[in-house]
Amino acid sequence: MLTIHRPALGVGLVADGDVRPGHAVAVLGDRIAAVGPAEDLLAEYGARVRDWDGVLTPGRYEPDAVALLESAYWPDPREADELGTGPLTGDALAALPMTDTRWGHSARRGVQRLLGRGTTVLAGPFTRPAVAAAVTRSGLHVALSPPPPQALRPSGTADFTVRAPDGGCLATALAGRLVFRRR
Repeated sequence: MLTIHRPALGVGLVADGDVRPGHAVAVLGDRIAAVGPAEDLLAEYGARVRDWDGVLTPGRYEPDAVALLESAYWPDPREADELGTGPLTGDALAALPMTDTRWGHSARRGVQRLLGRGTTVLAGPFTRPAVAAAVTRSGLHVALSPPPPQALRPSGTADFTVRAPDGGCLATALAGRLVFRRR
């Protein structure tokens, strides 16, 4: 199904680039079908429309992904009273009995935090099998070297983020699928 994503503040074709007010992105499956003025896309495609209160841009690259997912423990919300809510590293991490299962659960929570920041590409590789499996299942892309700047373009993969006016992430899409949406 084709969906037109119409952000109230416009589309930034490249991260941190100029924003084009009044523009939208048409997504068909996992690909971008078109980018252009919202009215033109609505006239051409007449598809389902998702309105967003922000700016739609390419997703972000996380260069510290290995450290964030393989050298930090992301506590379960049920552990918040004991461990807090932020990632644990150093001596706090060393004090925890870390099994492959626990690493996998931690990685899934860490991945959710990264998606909540608009991340679509992670630096890799990941050496812990449980972490690598969590990343693979998430659909996030792994780059072994910094990727070229991401751009929104027709026929490109529909990976993007929607940023609120305050800079916070409203939504993240991977291959046209919403994988994070702020409530």
